[in-house]
Amino acid sequence: MTDSLTKRQLAVFEFIREQVQTRGYGPTVREIGAHFEISSPNGVMCHLRALEKKGMLQRVRKQDRAVARAIELAPEWIEETKGLPMVGMVAAGPTTLSWEQAERVDFGEMFQRKNVFVLKVRGDSMIEAQISDGDYVVCKKTKNAQTGQMVVAQTGEDEATLKFWHPEANRIRLQPANSSMSPIYVQSATVLGVVIGVVRNMN
Repeated sequence: MTDSLTKRQLAVFEFIREQVQTRGYGPTVREIGAHFEISSPNGVMCHLRALEKKGMLQRVRKQDRAVARAIELAPEWIEETKGLPMVGMVAAGPTTLSWEQAERVDFGEMFQRKNVFVLKVRGDSMIEAQISDGDYVVCKKTKNAQTGQMVVAQTGEDEATLKFWHPEANRIRLQPANSSMSPIYVQSATVLGVVIGVVRNMN
């Protein structure tokens, strides 16, 4: 089917497919334009309409157009990807996350579900919860958590940390599971995910 595409249409399609496979969603019109140095959004849309007409892309349903990432591959071009997104390292102290890494970790069907991601633990602030340096935590992506749940939280400094979640009257206590360490107190923090599983690194 790709034989019917022009050289530029094929390049645009391959770029879209690569983005879907590596980060889980397609690029925006602006990202496509920047990648191919196409200054006009209409120029990008001409390629997208041609790819849609040739069955390479599919139109997003009208009720889904509020979603920013609106470019989808046609079903026959979607390749099954095994494993969960490996989005970075999470410290027993602060760190940052990279949501667009291509690396994936496959734990089999046990964790094959939507809105789940994996982080590798760095540090020893959660050792009394049986989570050690080098272990992997499996997290359900969510913005809400109950008091006492183990979460990946992002502070106002855009740093992510693995701690127990304890909202208090006028602050949030991020509680480590290490009696030698003090809690982290912040005025605001965002829950990125709740821990639903741990995979031990035995090496």
